[in-house]
Amino acid sequence: MIASSELVINADGSVFHLHVKPEQLADRVILVGDPARVSLVASFFDTKECEVSSREFHTITGTYRGKRISAVSHGIGTDNIDIVLTELDALANVDFKTRTVKPEFRQLSLVRIGTSGGLQPFTPIGSYVAAAKSIGFDGVLYFYAGNEKVRDLAFEQALLSQLDWKLDRIKPYVVSADTSLIEQICQDDMIHGVTIAANGFYGPQGRRVRLGLADPDLNHKIESFCWEKYQITNFEMESSSLSGLASLMGHRAMTVCCIIADRLGGNMNTQYKDLMPDLIQKVLNRI
Repeated sequence: MIASSELVINADGSVFHLHVKPEQLADRVILVGDPARVSLVASFFDTKECEVSSREFHTITGTYRGKRISAVSHGIGTDNIDIVLTELDALANVDFKTRTVKPEFRQLSLVRIGTSGGLQPFTPIGSYVAAAKSIGFDGVLYFYAGNEKVRDLAFEQALLSQLDWKLDRIKPYVVSADTSLIEQICQDDMIHGVTIAANGFYGPQGRRVRLGLADPDLNHKIESFCWEKYQITNFEMESSSLSGLASLMGHRAMTVCCIIADRLGGNMNTQYKDLMPDLIQKVLNRI
């Protein structure tokens, strides 16, 4: 039995942060950072079943071409993914009345649609990059038992060596998205990439405003990294904990981002919101 302090259930039977009830969650889930983007995703729905908002977490469940789908916002950062994914898994696999794990596992398919900064000439502004592999600068996954089973340890060693890693209190980890979901969602219009999930927007992604960086050359080393068939394609802030935790839980998960910044050239598309409906509809059609 899961104690009330470990899994908080609200008086109305909804899970603590999301305020979603078990019956309101679909098996197919679109994840977005911005709460307002949930409304954009739902604007394509044929029917709308429910809508719930709490803090940065906004959920709409409905149908799209006969498929029941939940659109959920997670805010910014891997720490928020820890909250959202744990609560989505509980909604699917914990009996809220008995506070016990259900005997039959319910698998979720989760696709995060986000924005990102490109790190290679072949990831220009406007391109779509799917995180086939994610590099976590965050550390969330290390708090969970068995994390080494879902990590690519050889890739991690190559990173530490080639990047001449100097941040000794942080060790990057590498996880893969669900391969079957990547095949389902990604076609010729999406790049299979290696995405860094940074634990911040400025310093952790090599941006300098007023503060200096502990390793000023890190971004250059990231851009130059090459191991086997892999190059690092882009920066964002959530894909590592999503793929890692989902893999540990048994769910299918991946991230696909629209590139809105050219980190090599120093350019930014501030009108990127005009590009999101196309990517959203592609994912809705394929999930």
